Amino acid sequence: MTVDATQFGKVAVLMGGLSAEREISLLSGNAVLTALLNNGVDAHAIDVHENIVSELDAGNYQRVFIVLHGRGGEDGTIQGLLEVMKLPYTGSGVMGSSIAMDKLKTKQIWLAMGLPTPDFCILDSQASCTRAIETLSLPLIVKPVLEGSSIGMSMVESEEELIPAWQKAQQCGGTVIAERWIDGDEYTAAILDDQVLPMIKLTTTHKFYDYDAKYEADDTQYICPCGLSGDQESAFAELSKQAFYAVNASAWGRVDFIVDKNNRPWLIEVNTVPGMTSHSLVPMAAKQTGISFDELVMSILTMAKCESCS
Repeated sequence: MTVDATQFGKVAVLMGGLSAEREISLLSGNAVLTALLNNGVDAHAIDVHENIVSELDAGNYQRVFIVLHGRGGEDGTIQGLLEVMKLPYTGSGVMGSSIAMDKLKTKQIWLAMGLPTPDFCILDSQASCTRAIETLSLPLIVKPVLEGSSIGMSMVESEEELIPAWQKAQQCGGTVIAERWIDGDEYTAAILDDQVLPMIKLTTTHKFYDYDAKYEADDTQYICPCGLSGDQESAFAELSKQAFYAVNASAWGRVDFIVDKNNRPWLIEVNTVPGMTSHSLVPMAAKQTGISFDELVMSILTMAKCESCS
């Protein structure tokens, strides 16, 4: 893909921020910055902080590449700010970012549309924890609905583990849910400009694909091609697109799902600003189709938009 880098003007690469995923965002942001500079883009790194408005205003930027993970950057907050400033930005808009960041709202929309996602219970008291076991049975997984990268998540295999898991998730803030455990294989579907890239199968020796398995373990495996039959991958690709657009996500992102022992898929979550290091999942899937990391970054930048600018 040949792109005239001058058409983008001065580009701010937003990274870091104040979320629990700050360190991963810095890694992603610097990888994106390097790719943009490699392609001749006038790109500049900005570690997002309280004075982001004045810094963007003073810098006279024409576009923004968002590489912020988690709250404050992936939840519609920064997207809303950029809409007010009339600065085109990458990824999903305000509503899509906000909904996708909230695992509970995402699941409620999927269920209303008849899309498959594991049963769940909201945990807001010790009594609700007891009811969750009665409703969902063990094992189950406990999640804070407003965190990414599996932060605050726990697999619960006994009644004694549930209250500590709930308290751990509560520390992240926001609503906490318990979700029925799906015994199966985990997959991720990267979406780029309405195209579902080759799927990746994730395998780990951990109980589930937790933070350590994602970022620190040496034995996590990423299998692409994923081993699904052509018909299965096509069907799951269509489901992933439905799930992605159901929450109003757009441009690029990732849908995670689990396929159980009966080959039935269960939607888990949508990521609107996935990891963007050279070893991250979306670049891995893009590489399988012959799209280099630099080409992927430029493609995402090309889709930058501002809904309030038109």
